[in-house]
Amino acid sequence: MPEDARIYIVRELIAEHTKSPSLRHIRDPYALNKLAHQIVRRLDGSNTAWKKWNGPREALLKAAIHCWIPTDDMRDYLNGMEGQALTTTDVAQRLRELHEEHHTRYPNEELQSGCLALYEKEKAAGTELPAIIGAIQEHVELEEQRLYSERETSWRAKAEEERNILEQRFLSGADSKWTPVKKSKELYCRINGRTYRLTPTNDKMWNLDRIRNFG
Repeated sequence: MPEDARIYIVRELIAEHTKSPSLRHIRDPYALNKLAHQIVRRLDGSNTAWKKWNGPREALLKAAIHCWIPTDDMRDYLNGMEGQALTTTDVAQRLRELHEEHHTRYPNEELQSGCLALYEKEKAAGTELPAIIGAIQEHVELEEQRLYSERETSWRAKAEEERNILEQRFLSGADSKWTPVKKSKELYCRINGRTYRLTPTNDKMWNLDRIRNFG
């Protein structure tokens, strides 16, 4: 393995290890031992089955691991870099191996059409592939934040709707599970027509009592 490729591998593994904001983790004997084994495995030929891949090619493919990039186009760009000629299968299977090796998720299918549209737009404008990958990474990050926000809003709305239904059930006199009523700190429930109340105390406990009438 060329020296520059070995240096790239070691630098990549150390960078991954030091990503943690915890000094305790970085200095942890178990984590350091794991890092040492990773370096040895990568340098002693554990990756020699993939003979067409060098540091720069690996780096570009890893950057695109969560993006929707046409495999043939990725192959063509990688073949313009130093190294043996790659086939579409080479690229697709190496990408699959990277996902399994690093336990990363596959690209979000909900974002496929938007990513491919952005890719075609930038490709038509003459943007270089590494720059397109960067643009798609930013697009994916923003879209996943949007999707998360939409799901969070939907979940909160559903939870509020269910809370209101439960509160109205209690107020109607029907049996119900524990629920706050009119945004109270207390929780109320009704079982077999009997009404109970949980009241929080200053020592973070709850007092349970039965009440004859509510309201």
